[in-house]
Amino acid sequence: MNVFWALGYEGTTLVDLLAAMGDITPTSFYAAFGSKEKLFREAVQLHSATFGANIVRHLNEQATARASIEAFLRAAVNVFCETDHPRGCITVLGATNCTRSNEKIQDYLRQVRLMTYKAIRQRFERGVKEGDLPAKTDLNGLASFYTTVLHGLSIQARDDVSRKALTAAVDYAMSAWESIRN
Repeated sequence: MNVFWALGYEGTTLVDLLAAMGDITPTSFYAAFGSKEKLFREAVQLHSATFGANIVRHLNEQATARASIEAFLRAAVNVFCETDHPRGCITVLGATNCTRSNEKIQDYLRQVRLMTYKAIRQRFERGVKEGDLPAKTDLNGLASFYTTVLHGLSIQARDDVSRKALTAAVDYAMSAWESIRN
């Protein structure tokens, strides 16, 4: 997972994967995983089930939609800046530009990212039902805005932007919340 996370799908070679796995031959690799694409999908699923789930869970642990999105973004900054794995997010950075032969991977990651958008939007729907958000709120636009902030945080983390600067970005994104009530 960390090799794909650090190098992206196309940037990762079989040699990179074999080196990360230790004493394994190409024949053993293909017998165990079938293909680089299948292993990548498994790596993304593992990332989503661990790192991603630890971020997304914040959407449902807070009492209000605002508190939920803020906790979600702050948790993302923490994960994106940890030092025991590559910075950023594999689903955002794993295959942003691919050759035509790898469009299936790009489409796969697009679908994974869409699930995050949907989780954010669902939290906002709950906010409307609970009276946190005005009924007239543009839920698609709001979910798109905070998804864009999330993805931008991932890209900036990969570019070694400091945790302090990313936290400030979250502060600014949360200050936009006040416009929702107006």
